[in-house]
Amino acid sequence: MNGRVLGIELRRSAAPWAGAVIAGGALAFLHLIDGMWWNGTARWTAQWTPMALTTRAMLFYLWPVAVGIGALQGLRDSRSRMTELLTTTPRPAWSRAALPAGATAITLAAGFGLLVLWGGVQVALGPTAYPHLGWLPISLVGALALVAGALFGMGVARALPSALTPPALVIAALAATVLLARHADDRLPSGLAPNRLSLLSPATPEPRQVLLTLSGTAHLGQTLWLLGLLATGFALLVAAAPRTRLLATVPVLAGAALALLVLPAHARETYVVDRTAAAPVCDGPVCVARIHQSRLPGLAPRGKEALRVLRDALGDRAPDAVREETALRATGEKRALPGDTVLVSFDDPLIAGADGERLTRVLVAQGLAPHCYPRSARESGTQYEVVVQSVAASWALGESGMKPLEKPAADEYSRKAWQEAEVAWQRLTALPPGEQRARMARVRGAALSCSYDQLDILKGETSR
Repeated sequence: MNGRVLGIELRRSAAPWAGAVIAGGALAFLHLIDGMWWNGTARWTAQWTPMALTTRAMLFYLWPVAVGIGALQGLRDSRSRMTELLTTTPRPAWSRAALPAGATAITLAAGFGLLVLWGGVQVALGPTAYPHLGWLPISLVGALALVAGALFGMGVARALPSALTPPALVIAALAATVLLARHADDRLPSGLAPNRLSLLSPATPEPRQVLLTLSGTAHLGQTLWLLGLLATGFALLVAAAPRTRLLATVPVLAGAALALLVLPAHARETYVVDRTAAAPVCDGPVCVARIHQSRLPGLAPRGKEALRVLRDALGDRAPDAVREETALRATGEKRALPGDTVLVSFDDPLIAGADGERLTRVLVAQGLAPHCYPRSARESGTQYEVVVQSVAASWALGESGMKPLEKPAADEYSRKAWQEAEVAWQRLTALPPGEQRARMARVRGAALSCSYDQLDILKGETSR
């Protein structure tokens, strides 16, 4: 009988619209807006963990909607003026509440599952996906958050049957997600609220680094909190007396208390590098993270050729390895530049779209004049870094003229930078070979120390 009634709920109630709103709203948002989730190695259709984190980021908007949908469902009996009639039936209150709550939970979970499935299919069909199950807890907690929020909304609306309850709950839930929001503007996501408190929000910031994932303690703490929220929502659905409704708040308070004890206190303990995905996979001196293993066949021969060119140019001071950069770092923070290794980031626009001889040129440029600040779709270095690298790569490869690593822009700043590059090239190549080597060694030393006078050194001028 319960299965038959549940089927009627799923066919005739507003529950199916809940899943449609969640799936349709999120997919429309993701596909109609050209956001950062479409760029770089952390784009949401490139790897499993960024896909899961991006769908969790959608909870910033979806979670308040789920709470509001639940509240509308919770007002159903009072709107139809059947509350007193239903309380006189012999069926237990929990049984009456379980069916509409179950229908809403099923459709919300299905809607979020459809969103995850849509992203997962694109990841699985992609050429560079790294298969693993570490992303699954991220998505399961997201589905639990939607169900818990909806049941909490249903319970509150049953306890406070007013037309103002749904919009008030939506506003309150949205305000909570805004106040507890975390931003990926630092080495790790951070926000205005303390880290433990901010993790009570089910939404995560958009993934910024492909190797970044949530820790196990974050999953556990959020699960405890959401289970408490869910239990309180269901208890409020069942409760009839004021005293019982007061007791119904115990689960959410207990869940919050346990969660705050378990949740990590610092962002560094919350967002961690997936060590399995970051494990090096090597072909001789050229190594990439396991998550980018598919890129190794294209990178390895070019990396070895670049190391040979660097050895001819710098002698025993040349780097002897090419390695993908896997360290966590802040946006705009200086990179740690080892002198014996050429660091590679597949988020760097110069590397991401390079292959063949062009990739060799970029790797040689990185080895001679490594850029101190990261380059990606989210953050870019200065034009002068590319200028210096272009001169250095052209010199090391023995080219007759300076060839830019990227197409020069047409603005005044770029024109001035490339004019200075031509001056630097002419002055460098006019020197005897021994002095050219010495000058390039000074340029590399300045780059490794994050000095800004590399172009002046190339031109033989004093620092600015």
